[in-house]
Amino acid sequence: QVQLVESGGGLVQAGGSLRLSCEASGRTSTTYKMAWFRQAPGKEREFVVVITWSGHITDYADSVKGRFTISKDNTKNTVYLQMNSLKPEETAVYYCAASVSVNWGRPARWVDEYTYWGQGTQVTVSS
Repeated sequence: QVQLVESGGGLVQAGGSLRLSCEASGRTSTTYKMAWFRQAPGKEREFVVVITWSGHITDYADSVKGRFTISKDNTKNTVYLQMNSLKPEETAVYYCAASVSVNWGRPARWVDEYTYWGQGTQVTVSS
């Protein structure tokens, strides 16, 4: 129903910045919210940030608050993640996800809230 394609990952030095993109296609009218998660090797997939499809409401993980910014371009059906002041421990595969559920708050931070996932884009932060 919904296809998500991430891009923008790469190698960056600690303290540097990257901007990730997630282009949504298909039946995006069913999508209520989109989120970014990340997964480091050997670790659980971790919530980063979520945004409503309208772009009006966002919720950030405490660990990225003040450094990361999520935004949407509705014309392009694309969500972005601007990541600043990156830390080596944030090296991970970053995934875009979409949810048809209207749940918000704590549930919106759960992996199982999301029906659609991109393939992920690798972000490597070097010391």
